[in-house]
Amino acid sequence: MAGKNSGPRKPTAPLDNQKLDDIVAKAHKGRDARIAGYREQSLKLHPWVCGRCGRTFTRENLHELTVHHKDHNHDNNPPDGSNWENLCLYCHDNEHQRFAYLVRGEGYAVTGESKKSSTYNPFANLKDILKHK
Repeated sequence: MAGKNSGPRKPTAPLDNQKLDDIVAKAHKGRDARIAGYREQSLKLHPWVCGRCGRTFTRENLHELTVHHKDHNHDNNPPDGSNWENLCLYCHDNEHQRFAYLVRGEGYAVTGESKKSSTYNPFANLKDILKHK
């Protein structure tokens, strides 16, 4: 037996589809401009190497290199690039999965005592490489 309040509510005023389309288009344009800005800056500042797995990139596969915000705040874009690290698609996805688990309380926070430092340095011989070019 369906009551008077069952089912979806109908809007009291008709939706202005053009206004909604304009809002969405403006949001997409702003997002695209922000992404293009800090991505281009990061690619100029940092080597085309994934900061986690060390995979190197060329112009042919550069679209697979993403810019990760270390503090997960996409509005924090200092011009010196200190909040960015270039990560391949896979490492970037992994980083956001780990962060999502922490936010939901399913993971654990790494403390200074239990955190192990990496022994791999993808930029170890960068000075030598640059000398030869």
